[in-house]
Amino acid sequence: MRRKLKRVVVPAFVCVLFVAVAWFQGCKKTEKEEQPALTAMRKLTDADYVGTETCRSCHQQEYADWRNSDHDLAMMEADAFSVKGDFNTTFTSQGVTTRFYKKDNKFYVNTQGPDGKYHDYEIKYTYGIEPLQQYIVEFPDGRLQCLRTAWDTEKGRWFDLYPDFEIEPDEWLHWSRGGLNWNTMCSDCHSTNVHKNFDEKTNSFNTTFSIIDVSCEACHGPGKEHVRLVSDPDFDSAAYDVAHDHLYLTSNLTPHEQVDQCARCHSRRVQYTEAYNHEGTYMDHYAPEILRDHLYFPDGQILDEVYVYGSFIQSKMYHNNVKCTDCHNPHSLELKAVGNALCGQCHVKSVYDTPKHHFHTMDTEAAQCVSCHMTGRYYMGNDFRNDHSFRVPRPDLSVEYNTPNACNQCHTDKSAQWAADAVVKWYGPDRAFHFGETLAKGSRRTPDAVPHLISLTADTSQPAIARATAIWYLDQIVTPESVEAIIKNLPSPDPIVRYTAATALVDLPPNEKARHIAPLLNDKVRTVRLAAANAMADVPKAQLRPQYQKDLETALQEYQASLAVRADFPGGQFEKGQFFDRMGEDHRAEQAYLKAIELDNRLNAARLNLAHLYNRQGKNDKAIELFHTIIEQEPEFGMAYYSLGLLYAEVKNMEKAIEYLAEAAKREENPRVFYNLGIAYQQTSQPDKAEQTYLKGLKIDKNDYSLMHALSVLYIQQEKFKKAQPYLEKLLEAFPDNQQIRQLMEIIKAN
Repeated sequence: MRRKLKRVVVPAFVCVLFVAVAWFQGCKKTEKEEQPALTAMRKLTDADYVGTETCRSCHQQEYADWRNSDHDLAMMEADAFSVKGDFNTTFTSQGVTTRFYKKDNKFYVNTQGPDGKYHDYEIKYTYGIEPLQQYIVEFPDGRLQCLRTAWDTEKGRWFDLYPDFEIEPDEWLHWSRGGLNWNTMCSDCHSTNVHKNFDEKTNSFNTTFSIIDVSCEACHGPGKEHVRLVSDPDFDSAAYDVAHDHLYLTSNLTPHEQVDQCARCHSRRVQYTEAYNHEGTYMDHYAPEILRDHLYFPDGQILDEVYVYGSFIQSKMYHNNVKCTDCHNPHSLELKAVGNALCGQCHVKSVYDTPKHHFHTMDTEAAQCVSCHMTGRYYMGNDFRNDHSFRVPRPDLSVEYNTPNACNQCHTDKSAQWAADAVVKWYGPDRAFHFGETLAKGSRRTPDAVPHLISLTADTSQPAIARATAIWYLDQIVTPESVEAIIKNLPSPDPIVRYTAATALVDLPPNEKARHIAPLLNDKVRTVRLAAANAMADVPKAQLRPQYQKDLETALQEYQASLAVRADFPGGQFEKGQFFDRMGEDHRAEQAYLKAIELDNRLNAARLNLAHLYNRQGKNDKAIELFHTIIEQEPEFGMAYYSLGLLYAEVKNMEKAIEYLAEAAKREENPRVFYNLGIAYQQTSQPDKAEQTYLKGLKIDKNDYSLMHALSVLYIQQEKFKKAQPYLEKLLEAFPDNQQIRQLMEIIKAN
């Protein structure tokens, strides 16, 4: 669950080259101060929980449904009942042989450890039950690690969760490290009343839970007060109201409230509070990931393991007040009906469950509603999960944007154009607008997408998560219009939109942030307040109205406490580094970036920021070393070559600068790369190469003013005045009051 990486400035030529911006997703206090506390929250303890057997005494049917469900079996102590795998065998994958065996009625594994050597480990817990089961090992520092090898409970075999990747012991995804760490990645959703208790100083955990599995009280909240109330001899059931004893996720919720409470675990999200206590809204504790790259396809379909919430809140179902329990038994988790009968609860069978609608043979898989409207993907090797956005198949978008579609997931021997033609034949040439079209345009990050994205952000009939994603794209296609559109969305009634807008405006000038973002510092939703605090970390208090100065101080304390919650994540340390970087606390920023790299040796966004910090401090040797490490790890990452080239130019090593800028130009279709490379050629008296480079850049963006200006200057220096004239005319049309351009035009007229 990584945070998006924000764009960060990297070293630039002094006084000559434009500042380079690398795109990533992506309060002053002394070192001795303690981490500030979050806004006062009720902390739940074991004493607040009564356990499932107590619930069973009154709620027998609910208990019977829940018993042996995926929630009940989410995590168990390893014993003869819970362990389903074959612990009398070996399994080899990617050069690692793992041996499973039993001794003294306990379960063990011999496999490669964090030092690259083989060790014996006792299995402490089982994790999950179907279609796969994982196994957990306990390390001395409180870490619980999930093995990379899992048991397929359907096929009765061991398999590798990452069969295509050879993962070294120092990598985040090695089973003994962060990517498969239960405390960091899993615990909050698989047990009840989890407190992670990460100690950043010792890099250890003391994680606790009140109940090992997803119990009744994981969803409904602690039952102590409820049991006390209903056990009272004077209890009046007729006057009973669940609000009296703080029960949650009950039948009195609105559909959206219910979905948000389930979302706590059924979403890809960032955690902001140390432990979930059922108080407030979903976004008081978590911020859901938007429909961004690497998590979703460009049109919003599921790509990575994003669970359900981010898909469902895109759907017409959600916006027509369909809730989780309309389809799922909330206790057994089973579907309430089989096949098309489930959809038939709302959708008229004579209209939709007929070949006139789906054009397939009845009672076949192709005629199932979910085959067209709820496609899916396999995660964790063998776990098929459906996309809950319930979208109409759009093979025409597949033709243009290479997104998946239901038709070609079945008809794999046919092209997307074939499927698009079939849709036109069956349903006519017109397709109803879907926000996925706009997001797919935005995913290309080209200026022509800006008007479409702005229109989407303003259309409140569209899903909030789609509008938030449009804001995220606008932040990466910086124009005056895009910035204005983001600012307009700061007062949105939807917290995910406010949160994303505040996050996107982190690079706005301080006086503008003081003007536009300050009202969010006392927002009723915690994560929105914290996004505002993060954005305003570099705003001098004197620039704020008195009413906001105290709000900023409080929100900054709350935000720093939330950083401690994410300190065990590489992305959390990276975020902390960015925060202290903006605050001007170089030492603390350096510590955080180094910690991020320690946690994930491949997190090169942290190396980039750290290199910039070193450059600012004059430690250019360290910065250059970092860039070389990035290039060694990611040889096709063009922006690393670009940044290194800029840094070499800054230290006056123009031969190396040209070498790395030229390598960047091979990998990046970015006009800024060609601009800086052209300037480097021009400075080293290579005008022909400079001209060719500028012209290549203009092929990428014919309206790039920086390239036009540089090319005009080059032509004038060579006395090629006629070649310079058309570019200067365009520049003068765009910037009629620019004196430098006017002076260049006068030179042309004089010659």
